Amino acid sequence: MYLGIDCGTQSTKALLIDEFGKVVGRGSSPHPLVERPSGAREQEPKWWIEALSASVMEAIQGSAASVRAIGVSGQQHGLVVLDANKEVIRPAKLWNDTETSPQNEEIIRLLGGREKYFEKFGIVPRTGYTVSKLLWLKEAEPENFAKVRHILLPHEYLNFWLTGEIRAEFGDASGTAFFDVRRREWAREVLDQIDGGTGQLYAALPPFIGPNEVVGKVRAEVATQFGLSRECVVSAGGGDNMMGAIGTGNVREGVVTVSLGTSSTVYSFSETPVLDPTGNVAAFCSSSGGFLPLVCTMNATNVVTSTTHLLGKTVSDIDAALDSTAPGSAGLIFLPFLNGERTPDLPHAQGSLHGISPNNFTPENLIRAIVEGVSFGVLNGLDLVLEGKRAEVILVIGGGARSQGWRQLLADASGAEIRVPREQESACLGAAIQAKVACSLLNGVKLTFAEVADEFVSIDETATLKPRPNLFAEYRGARELFRDQLQTIYSAPSLN
Repeated sequence: MYLGIDCGTQSTKALLIDEFGKVVGRGSSPHPLVERPSGAREQEPKWWIEALSASVMEAIQGSAASVRAIGVSGQQHGLVVLDANKEVIRPAKLWNDTETSPQNEEIIRLLGGREKYFEKFGIVPRTGYTVSKLLWLKEAEPENFAKVRHILLPHEYLNFWLTGEIRAEFGDASGTAFFDVRRREWAREVLDQIDGGTGQLYAALPPFIGPNEVVGKVRAEVATQFGLSRECVVSAGGGDNMMGAIGTGNVREGVVTVSLGTSSTVYSFSETPVLDPTGNVAAFCSSSGGFLPLVCTMNATNVVTSTTHLLGKTVSDIDAALDSTAPGSAGLIFLPFLNGERTPDLPHAQGSLHGISPNNFTPENLIRAIVEGVSFGVLNGLDLVLEGKRAEVILVIGGGARSQGWRQLLADASGAEIRVPREQESACLGAAIQAKVACSLLNGVKLTFAEVADEFVSIDETATLKPRPNLFAEYRGARELFRDQLQTIYSAPSLN
């Protein structure tokens, strides 16, 4: 059997599958989130370990001895720093931390501006990427900065806890902005600008392994804790978007995945680098050997659920609200930037509601305006990833995919057929698939990610929705009004 683990922002989940891809166990455990008015978003890595332990124990009941390999997915961009004794120095700063926005601008300036940064490394840093967190640490906590001897991403820290080994892989590394996505190597020049060329930070980076290699065997203590075989291995793992791509079969060109979680992401596999000098499309590597051009918006299900709670309703009321209202929310326009925004690049933006009148200010229209605001941001990202081409089929995952009304809105507004993978914990499944590929290679059997994904990833046909052509023009008009309002409030050049 193969175990996939996904450490997200709100919880850690585990999925146990057999050699044919059948789910035989699952578990989940929440962890807290520290949020401060400064924009800080942090978690203690020990919370991840506690949640991992609880979710794994729930998933593997009675089957631990059969687990041959483990794969780990982790929230991207987080910064975990260890001292010389490999002890955690301070809480991890997360992907949605906007406190480091000034440091992100400073890093770009130090490297000669956005164009120069892109020319050198094939990527443009955005607030939330790992690099600005290091400069923030140097400026805000110099004593802690001086202790740094190991720099890890969240999934790498969990791999370290499982195996005692510290390794990196190309997918998650490409979200740090101190990595050259074209050469697939660390970019020392970026780190030298932060530590003054002492080499402290570059020396703290882990060596790379390939997507079908293993970090090592589980530690004896871990094997004992879970009842695992001492021969159980841990694969390279990767960022949650990279693992979600594998878990939705997005391992060959022509597949589009939209993830509607706390944040939303849109991505599509590519055999060659997709480089965007504006930085809107992140030129990430995949964790399956290729590239994964991706657009992230930082406000999705968190905005929708907070709105329904505010109105005294639940997420189950979303479908009814969408069914009883029309595209455009009768003129209500919501800019959903409760956490700032990454695409467009507006880290200090705030949410705002426009066009209120006595005729449209109803709970149902408000819910629709919130869902439309999130969805239009996602579809703007899809346009960027596909360079204006229309998608024929979109795979939708995450909490938002559970709403039939939301799925239908995406179908109508995009003109694409919306499909939902049967296994919604796609990052867990992707991690388990990677574990199988790596374990098989270790035993002399070479499998491709595509052939394993073809076997393990299936579609829930009952959730498939086709677009209603008569509504496409209405949504196009609503999207134009949304973009106009965004330009009016923020003069957002990054949308051009």
